[in-house]
Amino acid sequence: MLTVRLPDGSSRDFSSSVTCLEVAEAIGPGLAKAALAAEVDGTPRDLSHTLPASGEATVRFLTKRDEGALAIMRHSCAHVMAQAVMRLYQGVQLAFGPTTGSGFYYDMLLPEPISEEDFPKIEAEMKKIVKEDLAFERLDMPRDESLQLCEELSQRFKVEHVQTGLGEESTLSFYRQGEFIDLCRGVHIPSTAHIGKAFKLLSVAGAYWKGDAARDQLQRLYATAFFDKKELTDHLARIEEAKKRDHRVLGKQLELFTIDQKVGSGLILWLPKGAIIRQTLEDMLKAELTRRGYEAVYTPHVGRVELYETSGHFPYYRESQFPVLCEHDAGSLVDRLVEKLRAGQITDEEEAKLLDAARLLGFDGKVDPQATPADRAAALDAWAHKHERYLLKPMNCPHHIMIYQSKPRSYRDLPVRLAEFGTVYRYEQSGELSGMTRVRGFTQDDAHLFCTDDQVADEFRGCLEMTQWVLESLGMTDYRVRLGFRDPDSSKYVGEEALWDRAEAELKAVCESMNLPGLTIEPGEAAFYGPKADFVVTDCIGREWQLGTVQLDYNLPSESRFALEYTGADNKPHRPVMIHRAPFGSMERFLGVLIEHFAGAFPLWLAPVQARIVTVSEKSEAYGREVEAKLRAAGFRVEGDYRGSKLGAKIREGQLALVPYLVIIGEKDRDAGTVALRDRLDGDVGAMPLAAALERLQTEVAERRVRQVATSNTADLSAKAAGNEY
Repeated sequence: MLTVRLPDGSSRDFSSSVTCLEVAEAIGPGLAKAALAAEVDGTPRDLSHTLPASGEATVRFLTKRDEGALAIMRHSCAHVMAQAVMRLYQGVQLAFGPTTGSGFYYDMLLPEPISEEDFPKIEAEMKKIVKEDLAFERLDMPRDESLQLCEELSQRFKVEHVQTGLGEESTLSFYRQGEFIDLCRGVHIPSTAHIGKAFKLLSVAGAYWKGDAARDQLQRLYATAFFDKKELTDHLARIEEAKKRDHRVLGKQLELFTIDQKVGSGLILWLPKGAIIRQTLEDMLKAELTRRGYEAVYTPHVGRVELYETSGHFPYYRESQFPVLCEHDAGSLVDRLVEKLRAGQITDEEEAKLLDAARLLGFDGKVDPQATPADRAAALDAWAHKHERYLLKPMNCPHHIMIYQSKPRSYRDLPVRLAEFGTVYRYEQSGELSGMTRVRGFTQDDAHLFCTDDQVADEFRGCLEMTQWVLESLGMTDYRVRLGFRDPDSSKYVGEEALWDRAEAELKAVCESMNLPGLTIEPGEAAFYGPKADFVVTDCIGREWQLGTVQLDYNLPSESRFALEYTGADNKPHRPVMIHRAPFGSMERFLGVLIEHFAGAFPLWLAPVQARIVTVSEKSEAYGREVEAKLRAAGFRVEGDYRGSKLGAKIREGQLALVPYLVIIGEKDRDAGTVALRDRLDGDVGAMPLAAALERLQTEVAERRVRQVATSNTADLSAKAAGNEY
């Protein structure tokens, strides 16, 4: 006897094995028609999933109204899109087709490129497939049969993935609708008809097979789907709004930043107006740091490799670091050889060739060819350590640790709070670079706190409060806090398990005591050295950005790392606790988000140009320049438009430049000592004495007023892939 327990507390008994769909039919025809999938004991399943013949199972059915159903429908729509493309084009090789936060994509290798002009015919074919009402059929196969099927389908990417990426899997699943079959983990809706008509192809971009630039270049076809046409229309409107706010476009139009290939990809050149915004933000935070007892420090842009080996950043960030800078000519080659030996990515013949090349460059170390690869790598590494090697710093924390260690510390000195706007470097893949939000060199508003055990809670709370203060100062009040904890099954984390448990418990207690919005715990999101609290901000069109972060660290101060100490009240050595925090995160990323959040229309206190003098005619130019000088003397960033153009055109240009205030000056103003203010938000304010206008602007700046804030409950527009593919 099988007992099925339902969400309302009721249960149903079945004398034999049944599918989820049969359970729905037993409950009622309405549910059977509306159900798209089911959750069995919390795990998503197809309606065709067979329940055990005996025992108990908790079943919840997913309809259009349930959270999670939309992602399942979108994944099914991705299969329909791939099927449509394969009907229209010959020789299509399928890669992966996951869902994202706002839709789905499919990576494919095609004999000819697809452009947006091809979207209507692909969508038309998709509509035919939806109308055909093809059932999604799950096929579970042993690994060898799965491999054979992929070979018969002539899908070489799937063959490779079964052989390598899924080498540990004994059984694999496929889904079939009509003539289309794809390797897939699932889950799917019952048939193509459940997709409906509210889907849309969005864009096409390049991608690499498994993200490797040395492999096949694929086409990534982006699309989205909804259960309701109005939801699709609203979503497309948000996409258009996002295009208007694109920081890469606005950054160029407003002259905030530029990227020049002669300097290098992912390296930001801050233009004068962008630098004003950055400097204003830095000054705001520096004043707050002084009030909170922080000390400013400066550290170099490079450091010896051994420093980052001790911290664990090298080789942890090896794949995203710039190459090692070596004193010895053979150093870089030896370093690469060590890396390949330890990763098992080199043949004996290749190793011999590289070793010969190193000797030509002056390598004089001894390597026993009969030794194990690990011992050969150790011998090469020992030689490398005899020579100076430097790394563009991937993190500021090891440098701050060395400042802490530069003199003896007493418990009376703690907490020590060291702050720096420090630039760090990561060699991101070129395909992952994106304006200011994904770069290769970025400045963090970094600080590291060294404190006693009993100071941890207060110091961590203070860091969280500072991050809240920063976000709320900019009108970014729609955010949630994500606690990143260690994944016990992952090997990427360093340090003792007991220290991790202690750090996670303390972090959780502090965050819960503050009633932080949207607090969630996400295993696997911790830094490699400790748990963290990330502030995930939702901008005014519903996109999520991870900005500020506060991280708790018992590992870097430990004996196995830097062995940090302070002398306690008992005159004995004790180990401090370390806190990493960056309210802005990255200045580049933060400005990129700010540009899009405000659509370039910054509040008065932050705007690079706060006011523009606009003269009615050339007769009022002299008075206009006098007003400009007085505004500038009062500390405002101001410019003047004294051209002989028509007033309406000059006002229009000022509005397009998103200047917060236009100061209109005519002959009557000159005679009366007044100005006419035009507010970017409120329009014409009217004529007033210059002193009154100055007071109005000074008050708005002093209060750091953010007068225009948009909030949104819309869906995330990110394109992070979900885990519904093999």
